[in-house]
Amino acid sequence: MFRSLCLSLIALISLSIVGPLAVDQAFAQTSTSGLALPRFVSLRAAEVNLRTGPGVQYPIEWVYRKSGLPLEIIAEYKAWRKVRDWQGSQGWVHQTMLSSSRGFIVSGGTRDILAQSKPGGRVIAQAQIGVSGKLIACPTKSPFCRVEVEGFDGWLNRADFWGVSRGEVFK
Repeated sequence: MFRSLCLSLIALISLSIVGPLAVDQAFAQTSTSGLALPRFVSLRAAEVNLRTGPGVQYPIEWVYRKSGLPLEIIAEYKAWRKVRDWQGSQGWVHQTMLSSSRGFIVSGGTRDILAQSKPGGRVIAQAQIGVSGKLIACPTKSPFCRVEVEGFDGWLNRADFWGVSRGEVFK
């Protein structure tokens, strides 16, 4: 009993010396859902807190204020998901604030949304950097994904947005 108490105290002291980085890395190595990591999801709510750790006791580092924004889950700890946004910010969000529906966000500049999934197709709309929308499908071996944004339903080149893994296929 004395030996296990000493070992517990040593572990506790070690954690307080190494600090939150070591704790964060320990959380990041734990997967609880059984789903693949990393994977993309979107925000379910119109206001979501991004925390510095997996729990309400951790400070809020950022507040997202738009439902449907895409996030990449990079780690899990119990009901908490460590996420990364399109600008590289990372933090923890409760799983109830996330949806499995897919979103995208335009990156790099103004992008053409096409009527067909082929290069040089008819442009039906243009989306500026930071515009987000719903990701409908990414067919096999296609450089295009079907998207919906502000009433327009069309095709966007995978290289023009953030929210899908390279070569990922879904319907």
